[in-house]
Amino acid sequence: MKSDKKPSSLQDLIENAPGGCAVTDGGFATQLEKHGASFTDPLWSAVCLIKDPHLIKKVHLEYLEAGANILVTSSYQATLPGFLARGLSIEEGEMLLKRSVKLAVEARDSFWNFSKRNPSNKYRQALVAASIGSYGAYLADGSEYRGLYGPDVTLEKLKDFHRRRLQVLVETGPDLLAFETIPNKIEAQALVELLEEENVQIPSWICFTSVDGENAPSRESFKDCLEAINKSDKVGAVGINCAPPHFMENLICKFKQLTKKAIIVYPNSGEVWDGRAKKWLPSKCFHDEDFGFHATRWRDLGAKIIGGCCRTTPSTIQVISNALREES
Repeated sequence: MKSDKKPSSLQDLIENAPGGCAVTDGGFATQLEKHGASFTDPLWSAVCLIKDPHLIKKVHLEYLEAGANILVTSSYQATLPGFLARGLSIEEGEMLLKRSVKLAVEARDSFWNFSKRNPSNKYRQALVAASIGSYGAYLADGSEYRGLYGPDVTLEKLKDFHRRRLQVLVETGPDLLAFETIPNKIEAQALVELLEEENVQIPSWICFTSVDGENAPSRESFKDCLEAINKSDKVGAVGINCAPPHFMENLICKFKQLTKKAIIVYPNSGEVWDGRAKKWLPSKCFHDEDFGFHATRWRDLGAKIIGGCCRTTPSTIQVISNALREES
């Protein structure tokens, strides 16, 4: 499986972004809910690929207007086993995966075609990153925040789980691949091996999450989790997503010592997701103005891509984007 996309696209984006730091988008389901989407389905935000594709495109455009340089697709919880369990065929599931990329590309292209005609345009053309959620995200029980999948989930099982979704997304032509909320070493290793086996030429990032600010949810050290990633030339960036923002400083410093890859952070608002109860619990939250202050700090510590995850919004991303521009 090959692609014409060049691995330099991610590095080019970082080098040409204000201050050498690119901005990815924010919470996707959060914004879809604000527009009336309902997520009582195990497919979570991916259900909008079936019911409300126009809302997906609308949210992508809102993040572009807020200053995002990278759009992450709506495929985080879009898996072929998940679609099959909902009664769809393999062909229908693959079509929906392709739709997730096409909606983001259409939004990016229409926004860019409009923006480049504006003499005061301050935007760069954004890249589209195809989201690939962890095996735990597919289980829809909060496993990505616990990290232990059990003895039956082997390296080969994880590769088989991710393989066809990866193939379909790559064939659709995104600029990047975004592996998100990875909770343990074995899944990181599976992803690296899969990228090699499929000869994927599209640059990737792999993001872990953390529940203690020190280790992966599996309690494995990030030194161990990064071992396979550091040996791979298929992965251009590593970091953390959907962890509390007050963890970021320590984790950026830790990753800076453990890897030469570009570091990416896109934390949630600080609220905590209860995967069993299916609700957000209050915690140490950041407000938008806090993100502006801390984004410059994260960049100065070494982060090369910054954005938001669950419960952040386009206003959060606008604050981050403005702060990074002003400080560059």
